[in-house]
Amino acid sequence: MTGTTGAPRRSPLLRLSALLCAVLPLCAAGCAGPSGSADAARPATASPAEELPVLPTFWPTAGATPAPAATPSAGPGNAAAAGTTADRPLTGRTVLLDAGHNTGNAKYTREINRQVDIGNSRKECDTTGTSTDAGYSEAEYTLDVSRRARTLLAERGAKVLFTQDGDRPWGPCIDERARIGNEGKADAAVSVHADGAPAAGQGFHVIMPAKVKAGKADTEAIVASSRRLGLLLREQFKAATGEPYADYIGEQGLDTRSDLGGLNLSKVPKVFIECGNMRNSGDAKRMTDPQWRQQAAQGIADALTAYLTTPAG
Repeated sequence: MTGTTGAPRRSPLLRLSALLCAVLPLCAAGCAGPSGSADAARPATASPAEELPVLPTFWPTAGATPAPAATPSAGPGNAAAAGTTADRPLTGRTVLLDAGHNTGNAKYTREINRQVDIGNSRKECDTTGTSTDAGYSEAEYTLDVSRRARTLLAERGAKVLFTQDGDRPWGPCIDERARIGNEGKADAAVSVHADGAPAAGQGFHVIMPAKVKAGKADTEAIVASSRRLGLLLREQFKAATGEPYADYIGEQGLDTRSDLGGLNLSKVPKVFIECGNMRNSGDAKRMTDPQWRQQAAQGIADALTAYLTTPAG
């Protein structure tokens, strides 16, 4: 009841303080009423800051100690965030990826059947390539794998040249494919292919240039370096994909040829890889799997990285 004797009287200052606590919406925790709590006065728990994705380290693959996470790549005006040499070991290096054939070649038979000089003979400008029994074409496969490998190599700092990026109606011809690498002064080149052998055969193989000196062709200067690239490609591709060596051609996944214009006319270290036999059901199943194609791209990128970052011999 009001006016009870013995109750302590509050000073005007205390009454003013009580009034302020009642009306201020952002009062301190001590001012919270029965339904409030100290947590109500705290900022809401912040969600974790959104981070740039850390690029995975793909090289080396077998038995490697994981490398420290790379710092985000530098953007415009963010030079401080630039990766170190260890993060981007291919900085300053140029590689050529030659995606074999072209999905449009079948529509341009006159153009691709034209004979071109490969030094020791003449051959068709290009061919349509092969396909799986289900119709997945070699040209689709090679372009997809080359694009995936380009992404990995660019992340490591390389400048990546393409002979075609799905941006040409047909070709280019095999002599132009070699010329693009030569004029681009590539440090190394890989031509990506898939085979169309009898269905009983399976596996991948790497094709290296033979010593050819005839007409416009002279591979003498690149035979040894191309062999080193080929050995690394065989090793890294198998490690990344688990694909066996071809059991129908070559020896232990290696072959040497003198009839390929893309090799005969190259002035830079270059090899071909036949990633599998598209006519073999097991190989075809793997090659139509995007995850396996990513592994194939990793094997190619790892081989080029090893070739360009480790000393010869």
